[in-house]
Amino acid sequence: MARATLSTAPSNPRVLRVALLLLLLVAAGRRAAGAPLATELRCQCLQTLQGIHLKNIQSVKVKSPGPHCAQTEVIATLKNGQKACLNPTSPMVKKIIEKMLKNGKSN
Repeated sequence: MARATLSTAPSNPRVLRVALLLLLLVAAGRRAAGAPLATELRCQCLQTLQGIHLKNIQSVKVKSPGPHCAQTEVIATLKNGQKACLNPTSPMVKKIIEKMLKNGKSN
């Protein structure tokens, strides 16, 4: 009577390598899925607006230069919910930022 033996490991080393590679890929995919997403990696302000009145601005966010963008960005959130980029070198924008910081409405 012939007896079949059960083997838990594949006899072909190539199949074993492929199985290990798939296992590593699955493990790496699960780790990457749980990793926090990076923030925007490019400038958000491609154009700036002129002539926005202070009474229309709800808050101002100033983003310093960094790896995401080489320039300072000033992003104003308007009272209607829209966001607008302002020219950070403009004297009017500098006054708006100072006033917002004084009032405590800045991010």
